[in-house]
Amino acid sequence: MTNLDPFLVEMQEWVEVSMRHSMHRLIRHSKEKGFSMTQVNALFHLCHRGSCGVSGLAKHLSVTNAAASQMLDRLVEQGLVVRSEDPHDRRGKQIVLSDKGVSLLKEGIRARQGWVADLTLLLTPDQKEQVAPAIKILIEKTKQLGFLPGKDCPHHKSDI
Repeated sequence: MTNLDPFLVEMQEWVEVSMRHSMHRLIRHSKEKGFSMTQVNALFHLCHRGSCGVSGLAKHLSVTNAAASQMLDRLVEQGLVVRSEDPHDRRGKQIVLSDKGVSLLKEGIRARQGWVADLTLLLTPDQKEQVAPAIKILIEKTKQLGFLPGKDCPHHKSDI
């Protein structure tokens, strides 16, 4: 049996617990709003990319172009995305988030992160003071790991 670094074990447990809380909240929010996780994934992809075509979205979701197109039809009907002619290729379509789609994503992000506010209520002022410097170090070091998908999504930075 390999001796694991106790700090690594604690970090892995923290990530597991926090991800479970975050995903539970996001899944519950999506279900309450009547969206599948595939639809939510598509909306986040559009947020991160700014825009894309049907085939690019299909590839990202690992579905056929036809399946992606059908899903996009529903998102267009719901006013969450806008489909327009691709200015570079008139045969293709360009898909972008609508303002309503951006609002839905912001709402989903707030729901996903809501458990953190609950957690902070459980911490004493002394515990908060003790944990805050460690969190700052973890944020700094995590950013040094390199590319973080979605970090440049403009919609993630506001109203959260």
